[in-house]
Amino acid sequence: MEIKALKQILQDSGIVGAGGAGFPTYAKLDERAEVILLNCAECEPLLQLHKQLLEQKAEEILETFAMIAQTVGAKEAIIGVKKEYKATIKAINRYIDAYPNMRVQLLDGVYPMGDEVVLIYEATGKVVRPGGLPIEEGIAVFNVETVYNVYRAVNEGTPVMDKLVSVVGEVKRPVTLRVPIGASIKEVVAQAGGVTTKEPAYLVGGPMMGFLADEMDPVTKTTNAIIVLDESHTLVQRKNKNSAIELKRAASACCQCECCTALCPRHALGHPIEPHLFMRSAANRDFQNTNVFINTLFCSSCGICENFACPQGLSPRTLIAEYKAGLRAAGVKVPADVEASPVQLSREYRKVPEKRLEARLGLTKYAEMPAPLDESAFAFQSGKKTKVKILLSQHIGAPAQANVKVGDKVQAGQCIATTGKGLSVCIHASVDGTVKKVTDRFVEIVAE
Repeated sequence: MEIKALKQILQDSGIVGAGGAGFPTYAKLDERAEVILLNCAECEPLLQLHKQLLEQKAEEILETFAMIAQTVGAKEAIIGVKKEYKATIKAINRYIDAYPNMRVQLLDGVYPMGDEVVLIYEATGKVVRPGGLPIEEGIAVFNVETVYNVYRAVNEGTPVMDKLVSVVGEVKRPVTLRVPIGASIKEVVAQAGGVTTKEPAYLVGGPMMGFLADEMDPVTKTTNAIIVLDESHTLVQRKNKNSAIELKRAASACCQCECCTALCPRHALGHPIEPHLFMRSAANRDFQNTNVFINTLFCSSCGICENFACPQGLSPRTLIAEYKAGLRAAGVKVPADVEASPVQLSREYRKVPEKRLEARLGLTKYAEMPAPLDESAFAFQSGKKTKVKILLSQHIGAPAQANVKVGDKVQAGQCIATTGKGLSVCIHASVDGTVKKVTDRFVEIVAE
């Protein structure tokens, strides 16, 4: 397929990175890509959907991955998959011989292996420039669900109107579901049999980089998991920390042991992010060396410093995220002229094993519970008027522009918002129903 034609299909179908920030996939199709990389590393603990999907749909996904490689003219297609995903690897091996330019890269079960920069180094030995994009190294990365969405768009004409979501934690029946975009967290959790705790908290995305959400918040194109925990759980308490108090704690307790920097995966790859120096400067209001603060823009927010490394239980990630937001609000951009230092020889000995991380986070019992992939039709709670709230900005770039009005009848898969100016994709209805509300932020549909 011609690259221009494929880009148009992906943009019209609303395909974005199915996890993380939701970068529009059509913009990743670039003829500079000499290598394309399939990410099946499940970056966060408890997530299971990518390995499950690749196991069940290996033929379709490999066929589509090869098509993308041919379209952009890539010389090599690499599937990055963790060694312990044995059933997934077996499924890949059934079909991979048909694609001579495709190979499997087995990955260690460490966190954050799914981080794009870390994965690229593990699979190719190349280091992405601090603040740079993978395409500068001739690499484009796609995750498993994204490639399957490309398959559905190209072969079935199906746009993105649903999302695979792992529902785990304090639920009766942990499961991975195909969920209509815009369905509420409450509706999704009900499909897992409901909660098993009196005071539930909903962690969306993952235990390390995810965020706490309200039960009525909608599922988006980047919702990978809903983790239900009791409000008293350590992770929930950490997510609810007060930044002002954490800064004072840093001033009184940070001993500059440098554990946060020693275990930082981006620092190990030569990126100039040093959490211990940031903690020292921020806690003491020392602004003599502004690079300490500007370099926070290179932080991936993986959370190792905060949730694993710090012996004092301090919050480097939370404070760094706040400073990053402040810098961006002030118009400070990521420096474009920073080169990476040599990869540290100690890097191999400072990787964080997933099992130890799960234990440290108090998640071991949930990790041991299977959450099988169930693609049967999503059943909204009976006897209720069900509505979906479909956000117009579910991706990096310009929000989509609604093209429906209150009272319109719509069908699942119908385009309800066209692309905005610049980097943007279309948005589609996820259910049959009637448009109840339209704003510059969302379209609400009452399902039939």
